[in-house]
Amino acid sequence: MIKRDKMFYKFSLYGFLKNLRFFDPFIILFFREMGFSFFEIGSLFAIRDVSTNVLEIPTGIYADAFGRRRSMLMSFSSYIVSFVFFYMFPHFYAYAIAMVFFALGEAFRTGTHKALILEYLRLNNMSDRKVEYYGGTRAASQLGSAVSSLIAAALVFYSGSYRYIFIVSVIPYVLNLMNLATYPRELDGTLVKVEKGLVGEQIKTTLKEFVGIFRNLGAMKAILNSCTFSAFFKATKEYLQPVVKSFALSLPLFVAFSGVKRSAIVIGVVYFIIYLLTSYASKNSSRFADRFGDIVVAINFTYVMGALLLIGAGVFMYLNMQIVSIIFFLFFYVLHNIRRPLNVAFISDRVSHKTMASGLSVESQLTTVAMAVLSPLIGAAADAFGVGVALFIFGGAMASLSVLLRVKG
Repeated sequence: MIKRDKMFYKFSLYGFLKNLRFFDPFIILFFREMGFSFFEIGSLFAIRDVSTNVLEIPTGIYADAFGRRRSMLMSFSSYIVSFVFFYMFPHFYAYAIAMVFFALGEAFRTGTHKALILEYLRLNNMSDRKVEYYGGTRAASQLGSAVSSLIAAALVFYSGSYRYIFIVSVIPYVLNLMNLATYPRELDGTLVKVEKGLVGEQIKTTLKEFVGIFRNLGAMKAILNSCTFSAFFKATKEYLQPVVKSFALSLPLFVAFSGVKRSAIVIGVVYFIIYLLTSYASKNSSRFADRFGDIVVAINFTYVMGALLLIGAGVFMYLNMQIVSIIFFLFFYVLHNIRRPLNVAFISDRVSHKTMASGLSVESQLTTVAMAVLSPLIGAAADAFGVGVALFIFGGAMASLSVLLRVKG
């Protein structure tokens, strides 16, 4: 049984507030409302991902060398600037700038908060419980997403527009800044005291350890398995939104309301159910691994299952069986949240705790590289062939990579 002390609840509160991104269930529909094609939407996602990729290494080194807590505070400040841009400047190029600020927030955050948790477990001799502990905190994140989906649906239904959900997202992020500011200093890890003349040496030392991760073949195989699954999931998961919208408009319900309000009701309910299930999945990921008896077997099995679920979602969307496609997407979300604690634990066993933030940033960096490539391609495929065919194609590509990316103990 994991120790549910004050820091467990602080970590959980962080995840809950972080996932109160009210725009998440509607982001593609928001861009479509603005008149963008799927390719333009994919291009905005690519701008975000390329910017994140460029910033990943320096921000990861900054977190390891100068303080993970400070890195997290800078992250959430950048997110807030991004949300303000999305609300105030409704134009493609302004959104491109907003994506850069969002990317800066992602770059400062990804890998860093996981490193804070793993450092806390190391200091408290609980490293053997990291799957269960991280799964528990991630469950709070998914609960935040569930609550967020209902609040977002209410905002869209009340306003009749997707735009306001960005400015309201500022509120939980300001609260999270306050939460992060109370984290204990020892979670920053082993830091060299910054004095005049030592900054360059400190960066050089951290960079050397960071590059060393790429020479660790076991760590890199684990990272590649994790990042490719995450990239396919993140590049395709938003396409659940047009599937649910199509399903909502086909129902003989709420016909007195506009299409935006009708779809908001159904999307809010669907995402609420999804995130409740993903919260349960994250919390019980260690039990899932125990059923296989080996974390390696669990990771390889879930990779193949993810590819098959994406293929199924595409096939049933093409056949206009939206409800079945939604169910396949639902299980894809659940599977991703079962895998995530397993992947973090598997990678952390192969990376030094001194460079944990950098090691997890390598995974995030490679994920964003793949997403930067996949997002415009799936957008172009959706414009050319329809969403269903695009999902089928990319599910097949994911399946073909499963043989190459099998991990070993």
